[in-house]
Amino acid sequence: MRQPLEDGHVTIARASMSLTFPARFMLAAAMNPCPCGYYNDSSRECSCTPPLIQRYLAKISGPLMDRIDIHIEVPAVNYKELRGKACPEGSTEIRQRVLGARQLQLDRYAAASERIYSNAQMSSRQIRTFCELSTECERMLERAMQQQGLSARAHDRILKVARTIADLDRAAMIESKHIAEAIQYRTLDRTYWVGAASSERIF
Repeated sequence: MRQPLEDGHVTIARASMSLTFPARFMLAAAMNPCPCGYYNDSSRECSCTPPLIQRYLAKISGPLMDRIDIHIEVPAVNYKELRGKACPEGSTEIRQRVLGARQLQLDRYAAASERIYSNAQMSSRQIRTFCELSTECERMLERAMQQQGLSARAHDRILKVARTIADLDRAAMIESKHIAEAIQYRTLDRTYWVGAASSERIF
């Protein structure tokens, strides 16, 4: 699955021929945070040890995890939130914001004569061109890379997501708040790194 995720096509090789098919898709996946399911749960105690959690997470390979743009934790909804009267943003409003961001991307890459139509398709060269960062953003990203042990691929994913967040915000430049939000969407990178550190301390 790793290569289709990255390349957008799949190649099937047989003795007599080799065929390539388009395979651009959006992957949505879910998993428990640990074997018992209660790691980081505020209302229930997790019974798993750090090495057990690490072995559980290791069932999904690091290279595959690296190719997933956004990792987020979805905590259980508590009673007050279930019964609350707050009115969340509606699907119609969200759709309009998404369409506006997509149009910004179409216009940006058409004006630059790039043969892509979305931020997700940017190459490393295009990331350097369209994801310019201020000094503050550079420091923030560098600190995250060093502290969380992020890979070069995670670096590019963060910048693509930050560019999209900025588009949703109608911002011409990527700001520090956009970088900060994009870094927060690498939850499993942090879990792997912290879990590995915990295992080293235990053993």
